[in-house]
Amino acid sequence: MQGPNDLTRSPRLADLAALVRLPAALSVPGDVLAGAVASTGRVRPRTVATMASSVALYWAGMALNDYADATVDAVERPERPLPSGRVARRTALATAGGLTAAGLGLAALAGGRAALGVAIPLTGLVWAYDLRLKSTPAGPAAMAGARALNVLAGADPGRRTAALPAALLVGAHTYTVTALSRHEVTGAPRSVPAATLAGTAATALAAGALPYAGALALPRPPRLTGRGRPAGRAARIGAAAGALAYLTTYGGAQARAAHRPSARHVREAVGAGILSLMPLQAALTAGGGAPALAGLLAAAHPTARRLARKVSPT
Repeated sequence: MQGPNDLTRSPRLADLAALVRLPAALSVPGDVLAGAVASTGRVRPRTVATMASSVALYWAGMALNDYADATVDAVERPERPLPSGRVARRTALATAGGLTAAGLGLAALAGGRAALGVAIPLTGLVWAYDLRLKSTPAGPAAMAGARALNVLAGADPGRRTAALPAALLVGAHTYTVTALSRHEVTGAPRSVPAATLAGTAATALAAGALPYAGALALPRPPRLTGRGRPAGRAARIGAAAGALAYLTTYGGAQARAAHRPSARHVREAVGAGILSLMPLQAALTAGGGAPALAGLLAAAHPTARRLARKVSPT
């Protein structure tokens, strides 16, 4: 008998969008943007190609995740594209491979060997996580490392150390989301969302304080806004606003999960965590000295949340 994953018909675009969690990719370019701003204070033409590379690698990871989890999803999440028969398993693997090749090619186009020096380890972590590490104690750390590398991918190769604070904060956030995601199906002990909420609060505080730390560490004079005023005030306001929005959206969902740690509330917290990365990125971008670009990230967050109601980010 022909199984659902042996179907020969081509999948619909909507099914492929569900496979790669299309709306969740909106959380990816902000990593690169935060890294670029933290390292040089501005965005270069190569940043756009790096963003495209990161999106392709993110989508590859989502497709590979479903390929690796096909058997488990048939029991726990039969509505997903593979167990429901809407996408063949071999198509998911081919999609992951093709998107990985595209991501590495775009990285090479963006910055040659220096860019591949980050993109290749990032790719290795994504594939290792999906195929081997996800269910091990190293899983959350692997995913956090991948997301931190995504921030460093946007940084100027000669100034990547300047982007380390932003990379570490994005990595810390990703660790909490990954830790929560392990309990999406069964629910979690109350201690898990409570612990991740504490981590989120610490991340928000650090992101809000980033402009003050940067002002002490960087000797360069402040850039001026269009009205001739130092950009430092706008950076501080933008960082604080982004950190508050991040804590409100993700922290609020975690607080609800801590109060009632059912599978539904944990899934909601994970979904909020994926998309709440955008206000965190906005805080980091503003703190790096680009409040106008941070505003664009913040403005995109409601759009991502609306799209997530149609295509689940988890």
